[in-house]
Amino acid sequence: MHSKPAFAVLVSAIAVAMLSLTGCQESSAPQTQQTPQVGVVTLEAKPFALTSEVPGRTSAYRIAEVRPQVNGIIQKRLFTEGSEVKAGQQLYQIDPATYQATFKSAQATQLSAKSLADRYKLLVADKAVSQQAYDEARAAALQADATLEQARIDLRYTKVMAPISGRIGRSAVTEGALVSNGQAGAMATIQQLDPIYVDVTQSSKELLRLRRDLADGRLQKASDSAAKVALKLEDGSRYVHEGTLEFSEVAVDESTGSVTLRAVFPNPDHLLLPGMFVHAELLSGVKQNAILAPQQGVTRNQRGEPTAMVVGADNRVELRVLKADRTAGSAWLVEEGLNEGDRLITEGLQFVQPGAEVKAVPAGNVETEQPAQDAEQASGQD
Repeated sequence: MHSKPAFAVLVSAIAVAMLSLTGCQESSAPQTQQTPQVGVVTLEAKPFALTSEVPGRTSAYRIAEVRPQVNGIIQKRLFTEGSEVKAGQQLYQIDPATYQATFKSAQATQLSAKSLADRYKLLVADKAVSQQAYDEARAAALQADATLEQARIDLRYTKVMAPISGRIGRSAVTEGALVSNGQAGAMATIQQLDPIYVDVTQSSKELLRLRRDLADGRLQKASDSAAKVALKLEDGSRYVHEGTLEFSEVAVDESTGSVTLRAVFPNPDHLLLPGMFVHAELLSGVKQNAILAPQQGVTRNQRGEPTAMVVGADNRVELRVLKADRTAGSAWLVEEGLNEGDRLITEGLQFVQPGAEVKAVPAGNVETEQPAQDAEQASGQD
């Protein structure tokens, strides 16, 4: 009756013993580890054009406020608001009636004074009149000439002309309005928009660094193109025309620590209007042996320093601390820490540690060909 349960217990014990023995044999067997595989990019030193992107505002090349130079009532406005006007084009007509009358009166006075002076000139030779009388008549004639000229000028000023060519804004006066010489408000404003100014600001720190790099030979001047400026509009599009740098301010703004730079851009289509916010790309120089490290291979340590891992000659991982304070497109421009020929790890960083042996294969997450002389943005990260 009790032999069957005893047999079952014996079988179970034998099975447990066999499983334990098998587990011990498996745990004692040597385990083989595979060498981790990482994707690398072999770095190359290439010439690279350094540009700095700085914010700026557009401003008119020339601005002229149209003001009256005589008093009177506006008879006509002879331009369309917002249109293009030419220098010397008539804009307004001030009532000339009183100035015409004054001019005719001055003509009569001048004619009479001149005739008297001419007669006295003949008589003074014969001693028929005194020299003093002749001098007084001659002075009166000259005074009459001046009065006539002033009347002619005032009559001409009743035609208000455009002082410069450009686009005229809205008119501040209408027909029938009274204007006066020396009034505070302008009748209209003309702005020359082609070419147009772009005023940008650059930090004095960036200028000092640029000059130091040029002096130490780390940068080369970009020849004649050093004064060229490219422009990016508010919507992110690039302006088709290239500008030239005109001048830089001779003093640093104490409140902002920046220097104002002024560039001139062609504006034939009047796409740029005064007051627009833009970004200017200034060509600073050319770094002949630039190392551009893909951003996928650059991280930061706990102290915030940029770091990178490279595969050494013995296929072991090395940790490098970098000096890189600006980006160039999708890459970091590395000043120190990486050299030409280094194999930078961009894939598999999370699986390796410094000193580990790895198998390096070409990376698939980075384009290996980096443009060397394109106009990529190189914005400072101070």
